[in-house]
Amino acid sequence: MKLELIGHDEKYALEQSLLTLFPGEKPVYGTVDKTADTRWARVTLTEEDERVQVTTELGVDGKSAAHSYDYPLSGTEYEKEGQRRHAVGISFFGAAKDLLGISPAWGSLTGVRPSKVALSLIREGGKKRAEKELQELYCVTPARARLAIEAADAGIRAAAELEPNDISLYVGIPFCPTRCAYCSFVAQSVEKSFSLVEPYLEALFDEITAAGQLVRDLGLNVKSFYMGGGTPTTLTADQMDRLLTKLEQNFDFTGLAELTIEAGRPDTIDEEKLRVLRAHNTTRVSINPQTMEDNVLAAIGRRHTADDIRRAMEQVRAAGFPHVNMDLIAGLPEDTPEGFARSLDEVISMGADNITVHTLSLKKGSRIMLEGSRIPGADEVAQMLDYADPTLRKHGFAPYYLYRQKYMSGSFENVGWTKPGGTGLYNIYIMEELHSILSLGAGGSTKMVGGGQIRRAFNAKYPREYIDRPEKRRANLMDFARFYAEQGE
Repeated sequence: MKLELIGHDEKYALEQSLLTLFPGEKPVYGTVDKTADTRWARVTLTEEDERVQVTTELGVDGKSAAHSYDYPLSGTEYEKEGQRRHAVGISFFGAAKDLLGISPAWGSLTGVRPSKVALSLIREGGKKRAEKELQELYCVTPARARLAIEAADAGIRAAAELEPNDISLYVGIPFCPTRCAYCSFVAQSVEKSFSLVEPYLEALFDEITAAGQLVRDLGLNVKSFYMGGGTPTTLTADQMDRLLTKLEQNFDFTGLAELTIEAGRPDTIDEEKLRVLRAHNTTRVSINPQTMEDNVLAAIGRRHTADDIRRAMEQVRAAGFPHVNMDLIAGLPEDTPEGFARSLDEVISMGADNITVHTLSLKKGSRIMLEGSRIPGADEVAQMLDYADPTLRKHGFAPYYLYRQKYMSGSFENVGWTKPGGTGLYNIYIMEELHSILSLGAGGSTKMVGGGQIRRAFNAKYPREYIDRPEKRRANLMDFARFYAEQGE
């Protein structure tokens, strides 16, 4: 689609709208020629007296529509940038809705964090008014508006318990037994990169030592800890023990609200590793079957069966972890609404107090996209999610965090559900951007939050690069120190 932007450069908002409203369309930027271009949009932004007005003219195959939207600008420049994106998104959505006669589940909302919009509306007029505005202004369905309000409310409660010097700590282990077909994360198959694991840990230990000293010097408190990947339990029991010991030697974990470790693949879990995790006071493990259907497990490249997941959960329950999370993905290759429902019912019966329901994200680097695997359509994915919501509520779960990704089937969402007392705080902290996340390891993305600002610093992406570039690790820690020095000025 030809896109002409006048008075602004809000490409991101428009590209996200294209993904939702015109799947498969690629943006081409330039001057629109209404006589020659068959699919086009001209989006004009003007500002006057602290208000922004956006008008979208949209044409598709000889039909056209236009929609204008006016919005006040206020707050910091960072906040005004968000308000401009909001105005662009509403204007484009309005024109597309008039032209196509359709409205996606999330309406005009295209961002990663719909609960942020809900939070802003709650602060302006309370929950009931916020839910109404999500439906009427943003054209969000009642079910999704409810999810956004509930996630925002969980964020409000979590924020109330934070101190100004609280941060979270993340450590990444970018290794897996094999690579799943849907995955585009930075993770190496241990089969192919076994020789990198020990050098990687040595480099990580070096970064842990430096980061621990920095956190002490800055007077920061680690509120939550999360080890992800990859699959951290790809490490041996001895390697995991050494890693957790190194962390405890360099960070004060006595005030931790939670310590979470992903043990996502049942083919990486055994009793010895679980004993190590319990010995280091792990409060939550995450077992991520994604499905309990054996044919779907085979389709995504898992070298284990549903029986292996059942065995792993029995071992986890016997080990006595306070909390267990299990992940499912709606929309996996070869899955059906009936198969997804069976998976969810069984996962609930296993006793996990956290269940995260993801929607398949069709990521460019995944095998699903490269191999052209058959995947359920948006209508089937909608059936899966429409089953999940009331079923989880019936069994005592409530949503507590929410986010969306690019290229999601049906442009739906990922939702974390919890029983009372089982909230995964790290998930709220990172999704609601409540405080800084210091990320260590390959592919780590440190997020610095404070003073109305959000900054990011990225570690080297791949294990080999991470090992070979200690200067990059040091530079990121210096950026973190500099950010906090500025906060004190």
